Amino acid sequence: MKKLIIQIPAYNEAETLPEVLDDLPRHLEGIESIQIIVIDDGSTDNTAQVALEHGADFVLRHRNNLGLSRAFISGIQFALALGADIIVNTDADHQYPGNEIERLIQPILAGNADVVIGDRQPQHNRNFSPWKRFLEKLGSAIARKVSDSDVPDAVSGFRAYSRYAALPLQVYNPYSYTLETLVQAGKSRMKIAHVPIQTNPQQRESRLHRGSFDFIWRQSGVIIRSYVLYQPLRTFVSIGMLFLVLGLALLIRFLVLYFTIDTAGRFLQSVSIGGTLTIAGIILIIIGFIGDSIRANRQISEELLVKMRNAAKITDPDNLTEFEGHPIYTRKHPYMPS
Repeated sequence: MKKLIIQIPAYNEAETLPEVLDDLPRHLEGIESIQIIVIDDGSTDNTAQVALEHGADFVLRHRNNLGLSRAFISGIQFALALGADIIVNTDADHQYPGNEIERLIQPILAGNADVVIGDRQPQHNRNFSPWKRFLEKLGSAIARKVSDSDVPDAVSGFRAYSRYAALPLQVYNPYSYTLETLVQAGKSRMKIAHVPIQTNPQQRESRLHRGSFDFIWRQSGVIIRSYVLYQPLRTFVSIGMLFLVLGLALLIRFLVLYFTIDTAGRFLQSVSIGGTLTIAGIILIIIGFIGDSIRANRQISEELLVKMRNAAKITDPDNLTEFEGHPIYTRKHPYMPS
């Protein structure tokens, strides 16, 4: 029997939270207990109050708006401290039906997966525009290549994590957690599964980005940064070798011309450009080895993080009023707007 915790990052979601919370399951086969956490990311409306009124067990409130990534990680840390065996993350805009959670967690309960991602089937989803379908297909294809996974819907926020998969989770970019955590799971050789799900019609425009091109720009940056973060040696050595080969080719070209024709002096630009490219290539390769050393140190830090999170236990959740500096509200200690 497992303990399931459902976490919902929310920012000014007082209007949609009642639908989301009322739709969540309270009992599931194979699950001993279900608790619901709402991470109020510095909302200026009564998100926290509405969450408690509609069944949330805990509201973890950021005093300021820290962004989706920070809200996601705060929820993960709190859920682990509460003793979660499985953590499900869903959105506060009611994009994902609550009845899909039972199917989402089945691969973890069966021991076949560490991470399960809800596949919104973007190519056939009637709630997506043709442009969005194209972007989802392209972005997911790139994300699969970078993360060494076969997930068809890489940016889906409807996810389930086993405790094993959640313990080392960390997000370094402030924009979104979806792609970076997928890359982390893939590079860590975790078992990643996906299940097809249905979605509810979109009720409002996304607050995470300002249009398609802003979304592409931000997600591209996340993909590049995540790949460099987890594969620094391959990244910088590959680019460095390209510069090095081009630089050496130009230097060899000059030497050949210098010893074979009298007017080789006019090819001195090959020395200048070739020397610059060669030096740049050597520097990039050195950066790759330095980055690989940093990556090794980060792995040690992640192992320490796993031990710390696993050891952190909340022994008296009923009387909890704060977690890692963030106030906690419950029905026993309700949120009182100032």
